Amino acid sequence: MAGAACCFSDEQFREACAELQKPALTGADWQLLVEASGITIYRLLDQPSGLYEYKVFGVLEGCSPALLADVYMDLDYRKQWDQYVKELYEKESDEQMVAYWEVKYPFPLSNRDYVYTRQRRDLDVDGRKIYVVLAQSISAPQFPEKSGVIRVKQYKQSLAIESDGKKGSREWSSKLFEGHGESVSELPQENLRRGLGLRHP
Repeated sequence: MAGAACCFSDEQFREACAELQKPALTGADWQLLVEASGITIYRLLDQPSGLYEYKVFGVLEGCSPALLADVYMDLDYRKQWDQYVKELYEKESDEQMVAYWEVKYPFPLSNRDYVYTRQRRDLDVDGRKIYVVLAQSISAPQFPEKSGVIRVKQYKQSLAIESDGKKGSREWSSKLFEGHGESVSELPQENLRRGLGLRHP
């Protein structure tokens, strides 16, 4: 099921599809963090803002692109399998659907929360069926900040999925979020992929 229309442009969806075909890693100082088990993760520091952007490329065997996109959009199902979810729901705000997500972090780290909007489109690009999900943080008065929880105010994600030509999916994802003093690169390498996937929307 596609998300409600919001603030994403046709060009943003086209850019996500293009990255799935040919990753844009030239012209910038991308650092290779992980390359294992069919997954590759790169990181780029944006010097002016101090924020990190991550790009993840990989293949998920045995899971169709349509199912993977459905699972990604299903917040209720995520609460069943994601042990890091503290609170997660979606409601309408200013004629668009807005998601609230509080993520559990182990002591002594503070929990993070996100207020963001998202949209999914199922596209046909030169005969290729590509599922694209875009998300970005927004400010909404219906979701005030909580004491003791760090609000991630600069977050965005692009996700593009297509068939790997067999029974699985080929995926590209780009994420930008605030670090708040804890660098994702400091996580154990075997947990990095899991951390990017589970501890963030």
